[in-house]
Amino acid sequence: MANQTKTLGKVKKADIENQAVEEINQLKDKKGFLKAGQPVFNRLFGRDSLIAAWQLLDWDPKVAKATLDILSQLQGTKVDQLREEEPGKIIHETDLDLKEHPDIKGFPFPYYGSVDSTPLYLIVFGFYFRKTHDEKFLAKHWTNILSATDWMEKYGDLDGDLFLEYTQHNKNALVNQCWKDSDEYRIEMPIAIVEAQGYQYLALKETSRLARMRDDSLLAKRLEERSQNLKKVFNEKFWMKDEKFFALALNGKKEQKKVIASNVGHLLFTGIIDEKKLNMVVRRLFKKDLFTPRGIRTHSAFEPDFHPESYHLGAVWPHDNWIIAQGLKKLGYKKEYRALKLAIMKAHEEIGYLPEFYRVKSHTAELESEDPEYANLPCYPQAWSSGTLLNFLEEK
Repeated sequence: MANQTKTLGKVKKADIENQAVEEINQLKDKKGFLKAGQPVFNRLFGRDSLIAAWQLLDWDPKVAKATLDILSQLQGTKVDQLREEEPGKIIHETDLDLKEHPDIKGFPFPYYGSVDSTPLYLIVFGFYFRKTHDEKFLAKHWTNILSATDWMEKYGDLDGDLFLEYTQHNKNALVNQCWKDSDEYRIEMPIAIVEAQGYQYLALKETSRLARMRDDSLLAKRLEERSQNLKKVFNEKFWMKDEKFFALALNGKKEQKKVIASNVGHLLFTGIIDEKKLNMVVRRLFKKDLFTPRGIRTHSAFEPDFHPESYHLGAVWPHDNWIIAQGLKKLGYKKEYRALKLAIMKAHEEIGYLPEFYRVKSHTAELESEDPEYANLPCYPQAWSSGTLLNFLEEK
């Protein structure tokens, strides 16, 4: 497959890069972090802002620093079920100028209903430090890092089975507290969603490395032991032998939610997958029910509730594909990585930009819908979509 830079051409590549930078600047807060997107999500999100900061580390690590700093300031300090707050937990969402969600009464800000913001905070902190070796910043926030780590063990793991789980406490807020946080799928709570286990694994590894650098060998050893135990039990409990793929989640009865979904692709960059399972997972992601010429769908076309225009049950999300691509690249799946990158860039070419998500019909990226149920257009600009574009263009 031809090199993507050559495919784009130097002039076109520069134009697209300028477009991505302009989008990112539109979303940048005066404090330096990125708001999630316009017009609906024009505020600070833990998960979204962290992933965008990760995407932009090579372009401008100051975005990650600003993001980690503001999230540290807002880190949970107490148990408050209305806010879904717990000590050490990183926010899901807030507006620094509002006390409540602008559209939902009884949805207070800051709101902490996210199972993955906290491990992603630790991962991005580790990545930021690898990039900058900013020891002063690390020392300033070491207590925040310890608190986030404690949250995973004491509050995120509700029953001591090593898995991060979530349940809904505020009935006006989110049921699903992973990145697919719509109400399009239902799982009996508490829910252990698949990708959060991989995030936890890598968060433990990254924090263990930082602890050794700070000469805290006892903490490093404890985190390493938890990560090893987590990897073992995860590969046992989540693996669907018949499908040769990981389940979407474990429900409150510890039963597998046997769904084929893109979430599993997020595990690739984390290291939690047993080596003997890697090829099977990658092959499954690239079967035609998931992979399209414009990216990997969120949900398999073989699932009974699949719809190509559905927010989380069929549409293609650029950032979802970017995270999967990072794992492919890290693990040496060069052909698959190039195919995924080319698919996303082709969607950009057809639409003219990368929105929050898009539908794929007949090998074409589409936004418009004739079905009233899916008539709303996706947000644009969206931080982690623009970050996807810039990262793909800027990669060395």
